[in-house]
Amino acid sequence: MLSSVDRSCERTRSWASEAVRIIEADANRSADTHLLRYPLPAEWGIDLYLKDESTHPTGSLKHRLARSLFLYAICNGWVTEGTPVIEASSGSTAVSEAYFARLLGLPFIAVMPRSTSREKVALIEWHGGRCHFVDEPGAIYTESRRLAAELGGHFMDQFTHAERATDWRGNNNIAESIFEQLALEPHPEPTWIVVGAGTGGTSATIGRYLRYRCHRTQLAVVDPECSVFFEAWRDGDPARTSDRGSLIEGIGRPRVEPSFIGQAIDRMIKVPDAASIATIRYVEPLLGRRVGGSTGTNLWGVFALVSEMVAAGRRGSIVTLLCDGGERYANTYYDDEWVAARGLDLAGPRAVLEHFHETGEFLATER
Repeated sequence: MLSSVDRSCERTRSWASEAVRIIEADANRSADTHLLRYPLPAEWGIDLYLKDESTHPTGSLKHRLARSLFLYAICNGWVTEGTPVIEASSGSTAVSEAYFARLLGLPFIAVMPRSTSREKVALIEWHGGRCHFVDEPGAIYTESRRLAAELGGHFMDQFTHAERATDWRGNNNIAESIFEQLALEPHPEPTWIVVGAGTGGTSATIGRYLRYRCHRTQLAVVDPECSVFFEAWRDGDPARTSDRGSLIEGIGRPRVEPSFIGQAIDRMIKVPDAASIATIRYVEPLLGRRVGGSTGTNLWGVFALVSEMVAAGRRGSIVTLLCDGGERYANTYYDDEWVAARGLDLAGPRAVLEHFHETGEFLATER
């Protein structure tokens, strides 16, 4: 006869098994994301691909992270039946975690800066989550821990667990997917893969995978204005902090997060906010769609690397991420009044972009 403790353990394990099945079944229903070609002049001899993460069920790269974080927390026994899940997030991770929480019948609270776009707030709430706002971006960590303790819940803590929740050796992670999709392309081993850093989980996964599989591909990480990752990496200063948050949602942090593994990165590029926003506006007619600000940050860094390859007469391929769609930013990055209110001048970066696309020269100063 089972004791009450044994029955409780059996029920907990049974719930965990069913939760994993539900998450894996959801993944089976979702096809892998597409690898899109970006139009560069054929005579340059460089193929540029965008891994379109906007096609995930929750519309962004963070869908992969949220799935991994839930599986990690469930298999560690941190999340069980009825556990309130709390996350510190500027938007997209919270959207994706709200999706998985509803899938499992769990309450979800996103702790986020009050400046988060209205579109993302609406998406979190549409997926059944609740938004809890703070005025200072740096307060999201302590407030998340406080809420978790108060509610008897679990603070998912993407900024700590992102680099370890994903299997970087493969198992259909984003790096393995990229190389499988490039297998029949003219340059199947890219010269560069370019990503941003929010938690640092994606760059850690890709950087480790490149070394594990002995690829010659190098990893470049772009960092937006006011984020500290670039300076911390350049100066070897993991204690670097800032009193301002990033204007580009989803990437950039006011502190170096535990999941940021700088040693796995070959190069970093600092990108001004005006450049990120000018880029997404410039590429809209080329892609036939709007993309989010972090994709603009990625592409600005990519164009700098393409120009170096063109100047050196080097052929090859580069891969970057289309992180999410621009519909989430209609009232921010694509709104002229919003841009003007923040004193951003897009004319200079746009001139750089026009010259690059005409000549292959990228006349921006890298920091």
